[in-house]
Amino acid sequence: MTPPLTIGVTGGIGAGKSAVANAFAALGIPWVDADHVAREIVEPGEPALAEIAEHFGPEVLDAEGRLDRRTLRAIVFDAPDERAWLESVTHPRIRERLLTHLERLRAGGAPYHLLVSPLLFESGQARLADRCLVVDVPETVQVARTTARDDVDEAQARAVIAAQMPRAERLARADDVIDNQGDHEALARRVAELDARYRALAASVSTDQGSP
Repeated sequence: MTPPLTIGVTGGIGAGKSAVANAFAALGIPWVDADHVAREIVEPGEPALAEIAEHFGPEVLDAEGRLDRRTLRAIVFDAPDERAWLESVTHPRIRERLLTHLERLRAGGAPYHLLVSPLLFESGQARLADRCLVVDVPETVQVARTTARDDVDEAQARAVIAAQMPRAERLARADDVIDNQGDHEALARRVAELDARYRALAASVSTDQGSP
């Protein structure tokens, strides 16, 4: 039996990756979110959390012993060496957990599924995908959405955007692109187009691999 396709979904902050994933889910397509997995691997009792607390000190834990993400982000944001250390602890564990989730999705019977990750290209997770879909909006839209959603000012939003992969590079690495600056109906139409394409692609791959 041919494994179903994995479609990697990425985009800059505020692009609307979750909205895109939910639109695919409405068409019966399951997905796993690398951000959710990143939270799983630092839950209390997980080895990664103990390593992080030992390295950065107890100030990165809240009163309940959970990771204080805001404090940790502030520490590593302008410290490349510390960010690299953190990624060396978390990225292998995220990848291992993602593989477990993807295996579960492959057994679910859908023709394809999504791997949603803001760091799809940077982390090497694109190697887990058969195609890469970039959700794209102009930087002005990113700033407006991020300041409204995350309670940060424009300078902070632009600093996060600057720290991410440049928009042009992300688009250059895309197999498919969704322009997500329109309304919900426009997004639904574009997702429906891609869904039809991915289903046809999955069927053609299955037919080709099933041929003698």
